[in-house]
Amino acid sequence: MTVPGSVHVLGMTRGQLEGWIAARGAKPFHARQMMKWIYRRGVDEFDAMTDLSKDLRTDLNQSASIALPQVLKESISTDGTRKWLLAVEGGQAIETVFIPETDRGTLCVSSQVGCVLDCSFCATGAQGYNRNLSTAEIIGQLLLAQRALGSTESERPVSNVVFMGMGEPLANYRAVVPAMQLMLDSYGFELSRRRITLSTSGLVPQIRRLKNDCNVALAVSLHAPDDELRDQLVPINRRHPIADLLEACWDYADSNGRYVTFEYVMLEGVNDSPALARGLAKLLRGRPAKVNLIPFNPYPGGRYKRSSSATIYEFQSILHRQGLRTMTRRPRGDDIAAACGQLAGQVDNLVTSPLHAKSAGGRS
Repeated sequence: MTVPGSVHVLGMTRGQLEGWIAARGAKPFHARQMMKWIYRRGVDEFDAMTDLSKDLRTDLNQSASIALPQVLKESISTDGTRKWLLAVEGGQAIETVFIPETDRGTLCVSSQVGCVLDCSFCATGAQGYNRNLSTAEIIGQLLLAQRALGSTESERPVSNVVFMGMGEPLANYRAVVPAMQLMLDSYGFELSRRRITLSTSGLVPQIRRLKNDCNVALAVSLHAPDDELRDQLVPINRRHPIADLLEACWDYADSNGRYVTFEYVMLEGVNDSPALARGLAKLLRGRPAKVNLIPFNPYPGGRYKRSSSATIYEFQSILHRQGLRTMTRRPRGDDIAAACGQLAGQVDNLVTSPLHAKSAGGRS
């Protein structure tokens, strides 16, 4: 429901909504009632919020809106993975993916239209960058998925959220942190901190801020054990080299007593040698670290190939022998281009971000 000139209440944190509702002469507890209707029950019509007074509902209908993203296309994989292409403002589109498993349902959300960091093996980065998503646009992905999957207040198919879709979440800090706070809020989605994972390519100052602002599970896209190779694969490494990144990661892990997951995409002949496996083990051994090996998922125009199963097995075995907790991610949804690194959406590349301009300079 959208009213021209109205305030979009979707995506407001509890404090923001309480302040806004109080400015309209209502009590703060009305904001909490609204949150339960919106985030726990999936209601987007104020008239359906029956524990609000009639006068307040009339006022909300005239002054506020709740609008979910528009679904442009839905794709369903043979393995049950579902992908939605969603329209966002400015004629752009993003992609959101739901991955069903026997013990959980994971929603992979996007945080930017395109991506600012231009990692060389990722379809999103190849599309360029247009803008950050708003908190409402991020939260709207979760609400839309809940509705599409038949969620109820007592039964919610989405149990986990990962910020691993389009974009670098920490490059959109101001919108992503409030979105995660809503996911954690007992009047919001009431998810556990362990069930929200933020994946970053390594923005060190933001990692250090995040431990205090919203301490959720952290995953780091490492992909190489030395700066020379990582500079080529993940250009932000030129600003935040591996030593600085790992120092921030260990500090983050100390703050919450949990492991940091290091993601490592397996690229044939590039980063998959036994020597590099031993180098990775040397970096992480004895630390609160676990490794997630990701078989490369090809996309149109990509220049890499996936490492063979035998190579991935040998790489994983070396890490195991060095005492590192390691798993190999099973590709999900690759038949609908929904697997890791394949999300592209629809992006008019403006390259307006100063972060992009600095990180992409001197690109090889």
